Amino acid sequence: MKLLAIDTSTIACSAALFDGGDPRERFEIAPREHADLLLPMVDALLAEAGWSREQIDVIAFGRGPGAFTGLRIAAGVAQGIAFGLDIPVVPVSTLAALAHGAMREGGGTRVLAAMDARMREIYWGAYELEGGGRLVARGAEQVCAPMDARLPVGEGWFGAGDAWDVYGDILRLRLGPRLAGWDAGRYPRARDIALLAAPVYMEGGGLPPEQALPVYLRDNVAQPKKRKPSAPE
Repeated sequence: MKLLAIDTSTIACSAALFDGGDPRERFEIAPREHADLLLPMVDALLAEAGWSREQIDVIAFGRGPGAFTGLRIAAGVAQGIAFGLDIPVVPVSTLAALAHGAMREGGGTRVLAAMDARMREIYWGAYELEGGGRLVARGAEQVCAPMDARLPVGEGWFGAGDAWDVYGDILRLRLGPRLAGWDAGRYPRARDIALLAAPVYMEGGGLPPEQALPVYLRDNVAQPKKRKPSAPE
């Protein structure tokens, strides 16, 4: 299996290749430069690994939630490459990828992933590592005010994501002793998207390219703005 993973859901842009060993990754904090950086990152990784595009078996991407433009870039690139190569896609939650990265580097087993959603809201998800290394969501992902985030059961939770910087005081007050620590400087990475997507693909969970779609959580993202009625003449 040769897997390409990409993520442009936040101010970070990343791509990774995975074939069963340690993922090979490019990662850069680059606000508003994702469209220019992503494909050169992919090409550089392929050249470094000695792969051709035609050798890629599956493409995984950060499907959201996150920045709307970034999600559309990742979904569009994933769909375009998958259509061109006639290969499947694996959408991966960016909150799950964020939690997985925190566990991978920090060694914990319980993570509260929280990303700044603007408009005084956060993207929120609780994840726990079960026996066998399977990442499990404890409840549905949310977009909500920090005061409305569903709190998990138990202690030993670690916070990850930039919402812990913007709304950390509120979240820490609400969680109290259940919170073991936090890292507000962490973002979803293609490396973790690859590691989460690989078992899904191996178990037959790949989707056709046309299903490479972003998940915004906000219902009204794609709806056109209503025009104000014209004043009577």
